[in-house]
Amino acid sequence: MMAACAAAAGGHTVRLLEKNEKLGKKIYITGKGRCNFTNACDFNTFMGNVVSNPKFMFSSLRSFDQQAVTDFLEVNGCRTKVERGMRAFPLSDHASDVTKALERFIRFNNVKVDLCTEVMEVRSIRKTKNEAIEASKSADIESPKDIISNEDTDTAFSVIAKKQGGKRAVLYADSVVVATGGLSYPSTGSTGAGYIIAKKHGLSVEELSPALVPLETADDFVEHRSLQGVSLKNVSVNVFEKDKKKPIYESEIGELLFTHFGLSGPIILSTSSIISKGLRDGKRYKLEIDLKPALSDKALDERILRDFENAMNMNIENALSKLLISSLRPVILRRVCIPETKKVRDISRNERSSLINEIKHMSFDITGTRGFNEAIITQGGVKTSELDPKTLEAKKCRGLYFAGEVIDVDAFTGGFNLQIAWSTGHAAGSNIR
Repeated sequence: MMAACAAAAGGHTVRLLEKNEKLGKKIYITGKGRCNFTNACDFNTFMGNVVSNPKFMFSSLRSFDQQAVTDFLEVNGCRTKVERGMRAFPLSDHASDVTKALERFIRFNNVKVDLCTEVMEVRSIRKTKNEAIEASKSADIESPKDIISNEDTDTAFSVIAKKQGGKRAVLYADSVVVATGGLSYPSTGSTGAGYIIAKKHGLSVEELSPALVPLETADDFVEHRSLQGVSLKNVSVNVFEKDKKKPIYESEIGELLFTHFGLSGPIILSTSSIISKGLRDGKRYKLEIDLKPALSDKALDERILRDFENAMNMNIENALSKLLISSLRPVILRRVCIPETKKVRDISRNERSSLINEIKHMSFDITGTRGFNEAIITQGGVKTSELDPKTLEAKKCRGLYFAGEVIDVDAFTGGFNLQIAWSTGHAAGSNIR
């Protein structure tokens, strides 16, 4: 949609082919239905949140940054606000307002929208407009005659599409922008069609992995669901390659959720973007949760000793009630082999040390991710080295552009991935030849 808006603003005749029954289907599910459409942080912070190929984003983000997309939405009737973590949302908290703003611009600028229209193939053609039209007549297909602007073009494309009911159509264009998304949330129409188009035109596609996705663990008590549904705030995680001591990723303090299969929540989703490719390639990882990241080991020991002072005759589980939520206490004690009914007065220094270590380093073996059906984004895609970073045009095929999740750029949660979509879409659309 943003590519169509930018191309139309540049004076081009634009036709937008949408597989779904409505525009912006994936927008409706972002930000839990609120659409965290960008992050209003500074440029360097933004780049620090891009996981794959951040340098590729320099040009398009500079040309159409967070303020630009905010202004675009505001001008087109979607009032906005910025919340904690510089995350930007529609003022109404309705994702549909973002889609409506884009639709307003599209209608005002006479972009023709074909809903329920699935692109089957994009072909490069070297023939005149009239020859293309004549060729279409010989096939039993619909062919609009007003798409190619030049009578004698040698850089045109034919786009073969299937409409609702199975009717096929061929459209001819000087330029094509492929903004089909990746493989995540296939129910919204992201089925990998853009990668097929790229490969057929000689472009390379980096191997694909689900990212911003829940993680599966091998731990018995998670599998037995004793912690299913438990949500923790103000925790952090460290991730290690199996049998290595230095973490490859240290999260910020945030929220985490235990599930019947393992772990989810914002900091886990970000973690998945770091290890997804490794998991795909067979690497093994250990994840440690710090339940009290604001306290050092010494400070935590002092806190526990203060709680113990007036609880010498209590069971250890009850004595920890001020420090840990009820669902966590039996799990933590079981992991350090301390009976829940053991009296505080009988807890040894070594047991207390083990308890502190478990609270600060609660570990899990990561066995995999939940896959593309539950992934927010796709990691991998059209190689950035084969695209012009200023225009998003394919170096091997002039007139063919790629934008959004279909390219090999992805970021953490917080509005960064949608901004990548806006910036790359705008760059592609505004640089149409």
